[in-house]
Amino acid sequence: MSTKPPSELEVDETAHKRAQWEQFGFRVEAPGMVEVTNQSHENPAEHHYVVSIDGVTEELMACTCPHHTHRNAFCKHMAAVENATDDGTLDAFPSEDSEDVAEPEDCDCDGLNGFPCWPCVQTGREELPN
Repeated sequence: MSTKPPSELEVDETAHKRAQWEQFGFRVEAPGMVEVTNQSHENPAEHHYVVSIDGVTEELMACTCPHHTHRNAFCKHMAAVENATDDGTLDAFPSEDSEDVAEPEDCDCDGLNGFPCWPCVQTGREELPN
């Protein structure tokens, strides 16, 4: 199978729609390496993949999911990261000296008995427990 450069991957409208319909969690593993967990699945721990982003162009490069690796196609995980970085909720290239992520305005963690609210998980301030 030949691999296409990221700029030549066809942007799949279905991938974009699924990225909007499904709920994803994000964790920056390293600059330009975003772990994406599909929270919509019954067992989210079995549905997490890593999306890589070019540090210079900030172009989405690859995903470890089967859809991308076997079809060399733009996937819903790449679309979810693209959406999260475009709207500013995810900083895929945090600086070494960045302070803790500020509490989102719509944080509701206090009313959840120690469970993190979705806005805090989405911004990377909190992680979902296993």
